[in-house]
Amino acid sequence: MGLTVGSTGRAAIDTRLRSSGEHEAVFALAGNPNVGKSTVFNALTGMNQHTGNWPGKTVATAQGICQHGEKSYLLVDLPGCYSLLAHSAEEEVARDFLCGGEPDAVIVVCDATCLERNLNLVLQTLEITSKTVVCVNLMDEAKRRNVTVDIEALSAKLGVPVVPAAARSGTGLSELMDVAVSQAKLDGGTARPVIYPPDIEAAVGLLSPALCESSVHPRWAALQMLCGNLTPPDNCPQLEEARTLLQDAYPTPDKLQDAVVSRIVETAERIGRSVVYQREDRRTERDRRLDHILTSRKTGIPVMLALLAGIFWLTITGANYPSSLLSSTLLSFEEPIRSLLHTLGAPTWLSGALVDGIYRTLAWVVSVMLPPMAIFFPLFTLLEDLGYLPRVAFNLDHSFRRCRACGKQALTMAMGFGCNAAGVTGCRIIDSPRERLIAILTNNFVPCNGRFPTLITMLTIFFVGVERQSSLLSALLLTALVLLGVGMTLAASSLLSRTLLRGVPSSFTLELPPYRRPQVGKVIVRSIFDRTLFVLGRAVSVAAPAGLVIWLLSNVSPGGVSLLSRFASALDPAGRFLGLDGVILLAFILGFPANEIVVPIILMAYTAQNTIIEMTDLRSLQVLLTSNGWTWVTALCVMLFSLFHWPCSTTCLTIYQETRSIRWTLLAIALPTVIGIVLCAVLSHLLVLFV
Repeated sequence: MGLTVGSTGRAAIDTRLRSSGEHEAVFALAGNPNVGKSTVFNALTGMNQHTGNWPGKTVATAQGICQHGEKSYLLVDLPGCYSLLAHSAEEEVARDFLCGGEPDAVIVVCDATCLERNLNLVLQTLEITSKTVVCVNLMDEAKRRNVTVDIEALSAKLGVPVVPAAARSGTGLSELMDVAVSQAKLDGGTARPVIYPPDIEAAVGLLSPALCESSVHPRWAALQMLCGNLTPPDNCPQLEEARTLLQDAYPTPDKLQDAVVSRIVETAERIGRSVVYQREDRRTERDRRLDHILTSRKTGIPVMLALLAGIFWLTITGANYPSSLLSSTLLSFEEPIRSLLHTLGAPTWLSGALVDGIYRTLAWVVSVMLPPMAIFFPLFTLLEDLGYLPRVAFNLDHSFRRCRACGKQALTMAMGFGCNAAGVTGCRIIDSPRERLIAILTNNFVPCNGRFPTLITMLTIFFVGVERQSSLLSALLLTALVLLGVGMTLAASSLLSRTLLRGVPSSFTLELPPYRRPQVGKVIVRSIFDRTLFVLGRAVSVAAPAGLVIWLLSNVSPGGVSLLSRFASALDPAGRFLGLDGVILLAFILGFPANEIVVPIILMAYTAQNTIIEMTDLRSLQVLLTSNGWTWVTALCVMLFSLFHWPCSTTCLTIYQETRSIRWTLLAIALPTVIGIVLCAVLSHLLVLFV
């Protein structure tokens, strides 16, 4: 089946720009993943950016305005990809924009430390347009690794300008824009660094003239039509003549494409060997020694678990005091707000709904979520910047492939530790629609930041001990719970891939980038603004109405008994069956907007308060829970149900936005809930027999 060039071009993107005025030119920014393309884009555009999805596709892109001299230029950051053969959504978007977006020039960013591999994309881009500039980035990293690139020789062999750069420090970026502006003014010209076998060249030469009125480069279009990747025009006799020329040597389009790809790879290797020189490099040897430890079958998984436990320990230890301080600070504003409402003449019930309901719930969500996320997300991003996360995917690839899922799911699963909504959004990196859907449906099996407070509180009170309060032991037990979630993720993925989403795991290119020193300042800023505040904003938007509902349930008392107590009593038989009680089950239901408020609702119901309360003294909390019939079995069932129950409202909304399907969203809710119900029911009844 042929692939038509889509409409992901200039018209599809200009209407979504957060900018105004005319731009001197439009530059496309292309490159493999992990070559510093985003760093180049951010350095050139600064804060003049707009991020979103391509129309009709769940592929993130960014556009920005670059001020160079006295003129402005529009930069379109294409998704990172390894080729333009459109085997994935990212490749399709990049190809469509280069063909249909009519950029005035294309900047292809390469990594100087592994130039040969990057040249494949450069050569394919040159097949489409010769108005190309090659940016050889990470020249500083190459220098540290004793890698030398002959820029002039590379430019001569490619037939287009080549600019060395170090985007992290801003070196070479001004020169890059100068050259891009010059290329945009050219009439096109020709650049043909790849010469195919004579019979292929003859067939392309025969077909190309018939495609000169096409909006894409006729030579590239002819080649793609012959390979079966592009739908040909109607009534094109030259196409049949060209196919006849190739019939003996390449009887099928696949055979022809294999020959084309092989020639591109051979050309990239030849050019790379002739322009790259490397002396003995201690850093490369160091990376090999590190990979021998971090990706070994014997030590890779244990090191990964140790790092995970370390991150949890740092998060637990570091978030305690800021959470308490933030909570007391936010709650200190209650009385001033209440006084202000009284001064404005607001009735008592309205003041209670706004202050005791909405504001107090928001204060809880912010104070509980913000400090852990402000620690976890930067740590996660540091590992990403260091180059470790691809090693995690490498270590877990075999396990996910045995479940007929994608190894990239390991990365989206790790993102779920911070927020399941962010993990669901991260599933866009998975190319296969089937495997992407599996990753979306199972992301909730790993606990998010909002469930950690409940898990840590139960662990500390009933398993670690109030007297000890060891953050290290809590981190180790929390890691064990997380491993249970990971195991269930694999089991659920295997179940889905053998039933509703049958299929064979697809292959994918996993690049292990060199280890780099993280840019701590930029990492912190990026993780706080792009992840922490984004997730917090979503949580706050759903927590506000939840606070109002909780306040109404606890303050509306027909017959002298609050609706909260009535609902808890009604749910008590079902709760007891699960090893819980009606109050606990109701707290999980009311905690649907935000998992952080589950424990406060439990406390509010047990103490017959009319508002969410905070009890920071764990000893008092232990007395309260045990006086209401709690045992370590109850705490264990609470932890299991917290680990395996419906996603929060933010995650459900994100699942629907990613799948555009009520059916899959309901399945994502039902799957962990059914597993949680079964586990809690079986475990509670078995333990009763032995305890």
